Amino acid sequence: MNFFRKVLASCLGTSIAIVLLTLFGFFLFGLMATSMSESDKVSVTSNSILEINLADAVNDYAPKSDSPFDQLFEEDQFQLSQVINAIENAKNDDNIKGISILNLMVNAGISQTQTIREKLVDFKTSGKFITSYTDFYTQKNYYLSSVADSMYVTPYGSVEFKGLSSERLFYKDFQEKYGVKMEVIRHGKYKSAVEGYLDNKMSDANREQISSFLNSIWSELIEDIAVSRNKTVEELNLIADNLLTRNATMAIENNMLDGAIYKDQYEEILKTFVGDKPNMVSLEDYIETGKGRIKSSASNKIALLYAQGDILYGKGDETYIGQESMIKAIRKIRDNDNIKAVVLRVNSPGGVALTADLIWRELEILKKEKPLVVSMGNTAASGGYYIACNADVIYAEPTTITGSIGVFGTIPNFSELAGNMGINAEQVATNKNAVGYSIYEPMTKDFYDVTKEGVEQVYTTFVNRVAAGRNMTFEEVDAVAQGRVWTGKEAIENGLVDVLGNMNDAIEAAAELADISDYKTTSYPRFKKDFEDSFKGFPFMSVKENMLKEELGDENYKALKQVKKMSQLKGIQMRLPYDIDIR
Repeated sequence: MNFFRKVLASCLGTSIAIVLLTLFGFFLFGLMATSMSESDKVSVTSNSILEINLADAVNDYAPKSDSPFDQLFEEDQFQLSQVINAIENAKNDDNIKGISILNLMVNAGISQTQTIREKLVDFKTSGKFITSYTDFYTQKNYYLSSVADSMYVTPYGSVEFKGLSSERLFYKDFQEKYGVKMEVIRHGKYKSAVEGYLDNKMSDANREQISSFLNSIWSELIEDIAVSRNKTVEELNLIADNLLTRNATMAIENNMLDGAIYKDQYEEILKTFVGDKPNMVSLEDYIETGKGRIKSSASNKIALLYAQGDILYGKGDETYIGQESMIKAIRKIRDNDNIKAVVLRVNSPGGVALTADLIWRELEILKKEKPLVVSMGNTAASGGYYIACNADVIYAEPTTITGSIGVFGTIPNFSELAGNMGINAEQVATNKNAVGYSIYEPMTKDFYDVTKEGVEQVYTTFVNRVAAGRNMTFEEVDAVAQGRVWTGKEAIENGLVDVLGNMNDAIEAAAELADISDYKTTSYPRFKKDFEDSFKGFPFMSVKENMLKEELGDENYKALKQVKKMSQLKGIQMRLPYDIDIR
């Protein structure tokens, strides 16, 4: 007995020691982080150039944790509004002489990229310069950087300029081969989230919608580039069709670039703008100096309510939309007398119908007390559109992916696989429908009929919500619904969106509706992490993901994630047809 007591005491002592050492380590890390931040003060002198590199992810909402421990393991990311505010402050900052764009990749969505580009166009009205340099231009980077007065690339560089494409995977043959399938119940001829499980090729309806939104986005991009590079849309399409920027020489000959030079030569060019060695200030550092916000002493506020990520049932955080955090935030906004209006920023492909409806209800109550304006980001589709449709005004970027007013349900079924492996499932129940659905048995007609009834009910509710919010008839909404995906530019024409504009435009509209001219913004929801949540950001938590990527390759890993994601969907879904990967 004494032996076991000693073992137990030893284990307990070791555990306590580990906890104490861990906490002491956190304390030391906090001191180190504080010391480093104090010693690395950013100096914005009179010969400064703002350096923009968007390799880190740009998110609509990137709240910072108050915990020094969390800050040590937070991934580097930009909040879109901070990027926009920094460029605005740089425009009026006498110490900033110009901007140097040094992107290799732009880790932002197309609509976010367009918003940043528009702000850079506005920056140029100050008379300050913008230049760009990189080893090679990806298509999205070229679109953003084309706003520059001069564009350079390394001599062996190139410009990816080929038009847009999107790829879909189909699993019908895979399912038949392995006996694992997804049972599908849907409404909407365009609801192609589930098409990959029903066929081995793309339907005409799906091809139509993909072609439509790709052409709409592409036309928007090349129209902007045409203005900046003094070219016609026809010339740009000819260049894309024939890959006439596939090396630096051809890109320069076709007036898509201004020179092919090395980085040290580019740095010499920058010196000519300031008359001395320039003080390069990174976008991150400039934001850290406080330039990521527009200062205001106003008491009136406009709440920015961020709905970012998949809509799931649960708590919610900065990566997904849950009803708990959203409802809590909406009620706090409603009860705050200093908040005069609300801008709901939606960047979501949708998700669980129940969660979307619970959020819709709270927004409907809020709208009766305060003006509600929606700003759509990269995506505001299906469930993302559902929570937006009752706003007083809806803003979208021309390249926003929206609509997708349709409903579906998917359930995995292993009955054929089980049969092939010699597995037989038997059920015992007290009532006719007590068993419900078993993944080891084929779906019964009764279960299908009941589930289909639920899908139809949700679709009817969805269309009615949109009809009421958009002042349209059921038939008018149904004609542009059926799961069809639209760009913001197209959605203006069919009545799903009111105005083309960015988030700042939406904020100004909210202020006008609230009849206020002096105001500041405040962001919601406010997230608090539990202690165990902090460990989710540990570097070793991503080891499994990195190993899978390395073994399978990026494309196969994406396919695996998509199949896994669809198989985990629970309940009736208002979700974008699929993860739209525009290349």
